[in-house]
Parts: sequence; C-alpha cells; structure tokens
Amino acid sequence: MLPTKLLLVVPCYNEEEILTKTHRTLQEYYTHLEAEHLIAPESKICFVNDGSRDRTWELIETICQQDPKSIGIKLSRNFGHQSAILAGLTEYTNDFDCFITIDADLQDDIAAIGKMLEQHRDGAMVVYGVRDDRSNDSWFKRTTAESFYTMMRWMGVPVVFNHADFRLMDRRILEEFAHFKEVNLFLRGIIPLIGFRSEKVFYKRLEREAGETKYPLKKMLLFAWNGVTSFSTFPMRLVLYFGLFNFFIAMAVTVYIGISYLYGSTVAGWTSIVLPMTFFSGANMIAIGLIGEYVGKIYEEVKGRPRYIIEKVVEKSKTNK
Repeated sequence: MLPTKLLLVVPCYNEEEILTKTHRTLQEYYTHLEAEHLIAPESKICFVNDGSRDRTWELIETICQQDPKSIGIKLSRNFGHQSAILAGLTEYTNDFDCFITIDADLQDDIAAIGKMLEQHRDGAMVVYGVRDDRSNDSWFKRTTAESFYTMMRWMGVPVVFNHADFRLMDRRILEEFAHFKEVNLFLRGIIPLIGFRSEKVFYKRLEREAGETKYPLKKMLLFAWNGVTSFSTFPMRLVLYFGLFNFFIAMAVTVYIGISYLYGSTVAGWTSIVLPMTFFSGANMIAIGLIGEYVGKIYEEVKGRPRYIIEKVVEKSKTNK
C-alpha cells in the first residue's frame, strides 16, 4: 500500500512562545513517519493563524519560507478555534488523502499520529485521539470536563468521551462534511454525525511547555454552551417541562387558596404574594432568555456569513497568494 499523503492542520492563536519548537518537533516526527513509510514525501503541515495579536504570523511566514513542507494561512481576524481548523481542512480537501488536526501547544501526544495512520491504513475513515489519563488536570478541570461529556451525551449530542479536536479524517469525510453549512460550528459533534467506520487511539495528554492556555474557564463554558445549543433542543424541552411543573404548582396553590377561603382563613400576607411573583417572573425570564438564544442562532444561520476569511497564504513551493 502506498504511503498516505497527509496534511496536519495546526490552529494558532498567540503561540509565539511555543511555535518554533512545535514546528521543529513536527518536522522531526514527519521525517520519522516518512522513514516508516506511513506518510508520503508530499505530506505537509498547515499552520493557521487565527488573528493572533503577537508575532505568531511572522514566525509562520519565516517557517514557510524555510520549510517546503509547511503552509501558512492567515485569517483576516480572530474567527475562533473551530473556524481556524475548518479553514485548514476545507482549503486543501482535494490535495491530500487524510487530515489530522492538533493544537499548537502539542499537549496532544504526537506519538499517537503514527497509530492513527495505521488505523487509517486498516480502513478507518475517522480516528479519534482519546485521553485515557487526566492525572495532569486539576480536580476542578477534570470534574468539569467529564461532566461536560456526560451532559452532552445525556442531551443526545454524539460526542466521543474525552476527545477534543485531535483526530484523523479521511478525504471522504471532508467531502461529506462540505454538506454541513452551519455557522455555529461544533466539530466534536458534527464529525461523529457523519458516520463511516471510526476507531480510537488512546494517549496521555502532556504538560504545556510554554505560553498560556487558550481555553480559560469562561471560554470553556461558552464553548460548552455553544455545543449544547448548536446540537440539541433538549434545553428548550426543559423549558416546557418546567412550565408544566409550574402549572401544577399553580393548581396546588389555587386549591389551597380555595380551601382557605371556605374555612375563612384568607388573611393575605406579603410573603404569599411576593414569593410566587419572584419565582414565576424569574422562571419566565430564564425561559425567554433560552428561547432568545435559539432565535439568535437561527438569525446567525439565516444570514449565512462566511465562517472564515483568508487574508494570505504562504507556501514555499508556490507563489504567495
């Protein structure tokens, strides 16, 4: 079997502290994969600059000018991690046999790439990199992460437990993915939805050697919320259930008031007035806000704005675009 023509997509956001070392590490690993006949010499690494505010793009340009195996894509602004991944994948769908996405900090163990390629050679169309050890995480991060995957599955979102965005995809997967046009991207849910044969490769996540995490708590919560609202209407159903619950409470209160009236003990107190008003008005605001979130997503999808805009592409073997 011929070696696979691979494109490794690396989204970058403010990664100047680690990028040079990341490129050197990947370059050395590519040499090893070529020697093992797992990838073809035409395989490349695509660095996607997602609107970085530091020297990340300057470093990417330098890397691409020196290394013919590297491609640099500069987005016109910060579109987000998922859009940066998408840009690298869709711009080169027809040029490579398979694609792997990995973060620039290389906390995802690159040794798993070889195992992914072997699974792909055996017929897998998608290979998920799955963490089997979270001992490096704090108790809070480990608990919230596991709760996130459990909640997503409970709501019917087809996610792979303990899998982020470290995965291999065959070109056929990307050809089918082109039919998914949503603006609110959640690749962890979309890729399993496509189907085809999939496998898992387990690895231990490494410590970040330099720079800061690009997913602090606030951003992680927003990402999780976007995933839920992009893939599941279950929260809307919860509003219905909550409304029914409130209805039965109201019926019980009505019966209580009726009985109190019949027995002549209907002296009203402010507590019996203020508490129900506060409870039901708060519940209504939550329901309206949740409905507004979904309406807002509909609004974004209907506008059909581009999911990313490329400002510049740098590749040594071709004329710069």
